[in-house]
Order: sequence, then structure tokens, then C-alpha cells
Amino acid sequence: MSNAAVPFSPIDPEVSGSYQLDPLHSRIGFVARHAMVTKVRGNFNEFEGTLILNAEKPAESSAALSVQAASVDTRSKLRDDHLRTGDLLDADTFPQLTFTSTAVEQTGDTRFRMTGDLTIRGVTRPVDIDWEYGGTVKDLTGSLRSGFEGKAEIARSDFGMEFNMPLEAGGFLVSDKIVLELDVSAVKD
Repeated sequence: MSNAAVPFSPIDPEVSGSYQLDPLHSRIGFVARHAMVTKVRGNFNEFEGTLILNAEKPAESSAALSVQAASVDTRSKLRDDHLRTGDLLDADTFPQLTFTSTAVEQTGDTRFRMTGDLTIRGVTRPVDIDWEYGGTVKDLTGSLRSGFEGKAEIARSDFGMEFNMPLEAGGFLVSDKIVLELDVSAVKD
């Protein structure tokens, strides 16, 4: 296999196998609307995950992710401290957010929809993550590395995160809709 990115397809069965997320080259993040006029982005800095990729039968692929709630980082200590409280993530009581896939379907040449169970604050709900496969390369160590970009939308109130403040002009301080952003680099075992 060359160092060029290759498509995830039945032509490249070498892509199939077990992978570990590389936290130094991956991002697990989110976006929330603030004060109805702007977006605030945040990340979780501590997480681990595994992927099982099946290039010939994508429906047999799977993923699992575990995120440390206390590792939330929005570049504001005051906001991060509040996010960790019982008003929102309740990181002391529920230290981990988890995702476990239940189904995968190929929706385009390099696009996939992964359905799975997302657990936040001890509440589990189904969620669909739309993924785009970025390619696979042999990295500098000779390991096979695959990249994916994913996005999903959730309602934070579905997970018991109902804290909010009404604004004088109407609306609320923080949107209920949260966009999850996942930029994943995974290394084959």
C-alpha cells in the first residue's frame, strides 16, 4: 500500500481490522448556540475508543467510545467548571460519556451512518452519526492509519441537562440543540 490515502471500499480489504483511536490526532467536540447569537465550541481532552472496520461488509463495522466528562474544555475555566456541575454534565456522579454502535450503513462512496447508544448522565438514547471517510495511509511508523469526520445532533434536555436562563430579549442563554463533532484518526492494531 502506498502512502497515498485510499478509499474505504471492497477493493482495499487491507483496511479491514481492529483500530484504536489516537487521542493526539483526534478531536471529540461539541457546538452550542450561546445567547441566541453566537456559537461556543468545546472539546473533551480525555477519551479512548476502538473501531472494527470491515471494508467488504461495512454493516459489520462497529465502534465504541468512552469520554471523561471532567475533561471538558471550552477555553473558559468558569464555563468549564459550570459544565462539570450537576446543572449539566454532573461529572462527579457520571464521570464518563459513552457511545456504542448498534448499526452501520453505507450512504455514499465514502459516507456512512452509524447508529448507536449514547450515554450521558446515566441516560442512554439512540443517536445517528454521519461519517465521512477521509482515507487510509501508512504513517511514519509503518502503521495503517484511517481518518473519519463525524457529526450528530442531540437535544441536551434528552439527557437531563435542562439548565438554562431566559434572556430579556427572548430565547435562552444556551441552545437545547448540541452538535457533536468527531474528527478521528485511528491506528490499526
